[in-house]
Amino acid sequence: MAGAAAGTVFEWYDFFLYGALAPVIAAQFFSAFGETEQTIFALLTFAAGFIVRPVGALVFGRLGDRVGRKHTFLATIVIMGLATFLVGLLPGYAEIGVAAPIALVVLRMLQGLAVGGEYGGAAIYVAEHAPPGRRGFFTSFVNLTSTLALLLALLVIIATQVATNAAYPPVTAPDGTSLAPFKAWGWRIPFLLSAVLLAISLYIRLQMNESPVFERMKVEGARSTQPLKEAFGEWRHARIGLIALFGLLAGQAVVWYTAHFYALVYLQSILKVDDFTAGVLLSWALLLGVPWVVVFAHISDRIGRKPVILGGCLLAALTYLPLFGALTKAASPALYEAQRSVDVVVIADPAECAFQFNPTGRAKFTSGCDRARALLAKGAVVYRTESAAPGPGAAVRIAGGEPIRVDDPLFTGKVTASITAAGYPAPADPSIVRIETEPSAGLANLARVFDIWDARKLTIIALLTLFIIYAAMTYGPIGAALVELFPARIRYSGVSLPYHIGNGWFGGLLPAITFAMVAATGDIYFGLAYPIAIAVLSVVVGTLLVPETFRASVADAEHGL
Repeated sequence: MAGAAAGTVFEWYDFFLYGALAPVIAAQFFSAFGETEQTIFALLTFAAGFIVRPVGALVFGRLGDRVGRKHTFLATIVIMGLATFLVGLLPGYAEIGVAAPIALVVLRMLQGLAVGGEYGGAAIYVAEHAPPGRRGFFTSFVNLTSTLALLLALLVIIATQVATNAAYPPVTAPDGTSLAPFKAWGWRIPFLLSAVLLAISLYIRLQMNESPVFERMKVEGARSTQPLKEAFGEWRHARIGLIALFGLLAGQAVVWYTAHFYALVYLQSILKVDDFTAGVLLSWALLLGVPWVVVFAHISDRIGRKPVILGGCLLAALTYLPLFGALTKAASPALYEAQRSVDVVVIADPAECAFQFNPTGRAKFTSGCDRARALLAKGAVVYRTESAAPGPGAAVRIAGGEPIRVDDPLFTGKVTASITAAGYPAPADPSIVRIETEPSAGLANLARVFDIWDARKLTIIALLTLFIIYAAMTYGPIGAALVELFPARIRYSGVSLPYHIGNGWFGGLLPAITFAMVAATGDIYFGLAYPIAIAVLSVVVGTLLVPETFRASVADAEHGL
């Protein structure tokens, strides 16, 4: 259990570094685009690693069922470690132009291929060693690895940020702006450290023995010769995979990624909380929330997998909107009040208003309506659109004042000044929650991670911890539930593909989808409709169709549920 979990921690650390550094990486690799588009592109590149995860699940799932669990582990960790190390060496857009984001996407896809073969193998390996009646508890330590890996990534990032910004002078960017050393080059250090973690992971994996269930199948000649065909070409197995995907994994994925990634993006990109403060507050929430993964997995050994997993999905769907509202109020009270009291209207011909989601970078949003909405979305301004007759240019009316026309040469300045005067906070507004640091103090700033003892910061930590607890309910028992669904001879393939479609597509695309929904509508809560809808879908499908598995055997080579 320790061997499988330790190696998986390091692999997830590599994979999650990009998500934790998405806003910083956006400025390095997508500097040719506007701020909103930079964030969307960075999140889409983050999602690229998830999109190819099912391909990795097919490739490594077949290897795991044919060659063995251990050897598949070794292949995935090497690919992941090397791809992550190369991200740390990759030149930015200013140095090599469009080749930089293309190379970044390729490396993210290699990471996705590797992680596509990782989780299923680790969960299966541990479950096939675990005693009956304790599979949830044992596999929960593999499930812990993703949260621990994100925590490790955040702590490494915080330490590197503090150290580089204190020891080195600011860097002048190609556009003339001044960048803190961490944002200019220090962000590469956590990626380069993956070389050390790769060496440790390889050592751990080389010491492990093969799964006893696989060894028994090998001796008895019970291994599948065509595991992919059996798992997905035979309806009795494919049906279970589909039910697991929509009844368990889709909901689990959106709840987990909302807690671990969208909450961080929401704090940084929407509420304008600085990176250090957001990272510290989420780190405390992870520390407080991570033990619940084991707790809920242990409970699932007693009462079953379904009530725990689906209960987490239902609680998340019912409470996300008020909880994110409370998060806004605690982190940026001025923004919360402005959104409730300031009436902002975009007056435009509806035919000019596009859905501003631009994954390829080829679409151009140049109409007056689009320019107005993009400006307001950047400031997290809640607005409504009022139809105007074709002909006159678009305009913005703030708090009942005179409309400000988009074709006014001073449009941006006037709108910015007006929304600030109406009560919307600027990014550096002192009302936004902040943990103060002193760059000249160097690593002594790490002591600031304990500067959390006021009502607002503790409220934010409590809310983030609640999101992590919802995720623990859905994720703690999921490994055992999936292992129990499939017969041993096709288990690696059967588990891996639905898991990585659920977490790679439904979950991995969540930050990009939700942020784009917010940017397009100007409603910072609109993006939550996506995880809420998917969580409800899993509650309905899971309640009606998912079989209970906690008393099933995992030793049968031929027959699952």
